[in-house]
Amino acid sequence: MMAPLLVIAAGGTGGHMFPAQALAEEMIARGWRVKLSTDARGARYAGNFPDAVEIEQISSATFARGGVLAKLVVPFRLLAGVMGASVKLMRDKPAVVAGFGGYPSFPAIAAATLLRRPRMIHEQNGVLGKVNKVFAKRVSAVACGIWPTDLPDGATGTHIGNPVRGAVLDRAASPYIAPGDYPMSILVIGGSQGARILSDMVPAALGMMPDHIRPLLRVAHQARPEDHDRVVTAYANAGIAAEVKPFFADIPGRLSEAQLVISRSGASSVADISVIGRPSILIPFAAAAGDHQTANARGLVEAGAAIMVPESRLDPQSLCAQIGTVLEQPAAAIQMAMSALSCGKPDAARELADMVENLAQEGTA
Repeated sequence: MMAPLLVIAAGGTGGHMFPAQALAEEMIARGWRVKLSTDARGARYAGNFPDAVEIEQISSATFARGGVLAKLVVPFRLLAGVMGASVKLMRDKPAVVAGFGGYPSFPAIAAATLLRRPRMIHEQNGVLGKVNKVFAKRVSAVACGIWPTDLPDGATGTHIGNPVRGAVLDRAASPYIAPGDYPMSILVIGGSQGARILSDMVPAALGMMPDHIRPLLRVAHQARPEDHDRVVTAYANAGIAAEVKPFFADIPGRLSEAQLVISRSGASSVADISVIGRPSILIPFAAAAGDHQTANARGLVEAGAAIMVPESRLDPQSLCAQIGTVLEQPAAAIQMAMSALSCGKPDAARELADMVENLAQEGTA
């Protein structure tokens, strides 16, 4: 008898793809077959999916990019994607279709709705993304990564947390070494695309740290390619050892070694920080839809695990002071790490997989 099939629909950014990857890993471990439905952009983030996952690229588009003509074409590209996905679902007959948001998830979830296949969505952020908002009342289950999640009237959500990849689980609750009179690691991450404001502010802030701390700092800073040279120069001028790259493939390992994380508050970043358990300074992306990154950070802040600095209040002097409150108070840093762990949901992938299997058994459309 052929193993049941899960179709995962996701794309757009690593924020959608990382939890989708975590679910894929768990379902394959349970003996399921898994296919990933995404577009060409989403496929670029699928390199670490298990080899057993079949990747199907479909036509998709977003209204968020391009000029007027490009936006006029979007409905037609989405319609083509829905038609293509419908053909694939009629052929493959998946037991469940699970959407993780982003425009590349639209065709498969829309096709599953039209064909009345069992379907669910997972929302990573505290505010529903546009695609998930469209389907929140048209699916059999809504899994929420952040709680509470702002849901439309008539939609009911279940808080399961944001699934993290196996590489993160391997580092879960890694022992935390408090700041002290020895080399200290600081990890600066700005989401899958990097963040210019972090490249503007963090090197300047660290350059203002006291003379007895600066030589001890070891910084790993994710910066956009166009910001790379000036970030490298800024750290060099401050006498700070720094590794600057547009992307770090080993984020879980770097998180586990960090005394402090300075980061955007994307859902996956918050989940990774919580599961591994590290003090953080979170700077929500001000232009995020529905200000969802502020909602994402709130749980860690309220638990005393993170310091949140809105972009509007961010400057090198104040950021330097916030960094100092962590690096110069080891006991407080340890407490922040412990509080972060209390917010972690390391079982999120297993709980989400349970939801998939329950939905498959119910066969609810």
